[in-house]
Amino acid sequence: MSKIVIALGGNALQSKNSAPTAEGQLEVVKNTCERIADICSQGYEVAIVHGNGPQVGRILLASETAKDVTPAMPFDVCGAMSQGYIGYHIQQALRYALNTRNINYPVLTVATQMIVDEKDPGFTNPTKPIGPFYTEEEAKSLQEEKGYSMKEDAGRGWRRVVASPIPKRIVEIEAIKNLWDSSIVISCGGGGIPVVEKMNGTLEGVAAVIDKDFAAELLAEQVDADTLMILTEVEKVAVNWGKPDQKNLDHMSLAEAAQYVEEGQFAPGSMLPKVEAAMKFARTYPNKKAIITSLDKAIDALEGKTGTVITFA
Repeated sequence: MSKIVIALGGNALQSKNSAPTAEGQLEVVKNTCERIADICSQGYEVAIVHGNGPQVGRILLASETAKDVTPAMPFDVCGAMSQGYIGYHIQQALRYALNTRNINYPVLTVATQMIVDEKDPGFTNPTKPIGPFYTEEEAKSLQEEKGYSMKEDAGRGWRRVVASPIPKRIVEIEAIKNLWDSSIVISCGGGGIPVVEKMNGTLEGVAAVIDKDFAAELLAEQVDADTLMILTEVEKVAVNWGKPDQKNLDHMSLAEAAQYVEEGQFAPGSMLPKVEAAMKFARTYPNKKAIITSLDKAIDALEGKTGTVITFA
């Protein structure tokens, strides 16, 4: 049976038309889980990784807003909370979708810590904006009181910015491997809760956001998956995006993908990390493939009918 690690993009959890509420998210997740259940019903073994950008931002905002009533939660704890409630929604919706296909298979979420290097260059130049907007005066006060990095965000106010380090090791990987044969595991939510490993062996949470595509790639390596599938809003990766000569790609070799990256064809924070994660998987396993496509086209892409396939050669 073919093993797939699926990385769910933001549109799989929240659509532009849905309300930014728990109820709104659950409705979108129900549709997403119908598509995942379709993949499972074809005989594929799957594991699920998801992002958490908007959700962790809302949790942080709620915590910051209530700071005069109850102490604000640190960012790593907010990330852990997002793993719990997003995982809960996926568990609930996917279990039902599987049951309607006469499949009785446990779905569970593992709160996942991800070890990062405290010397990662991302920590010296944090760029990922999170949480609420502040006035310049409030931002300077937070810098002094809490040591936050604050930056002005496109004329809308000041926001806290955090690092986006590269994931190095999945702390709970052995548990995830042990659970694989008996369940569908949701793990590495939001890229994993970022932690650093101290000299004495303790783990300490840090304020960072790990890219979920890199986390999914690392998971795919470690569970020996056959395919890394990155689901996003578009059916295929394109070069010359939005221009008259836009070209949608059916396939990229590692060399071709590297050339496109060097040309700056893919937007940082958007398609670039997806392509880079796919490249890393193909580089590590020259006999395997990564696929980038849309949620609705996932099965067609697995059958070779659409999507962009990335292989070593």
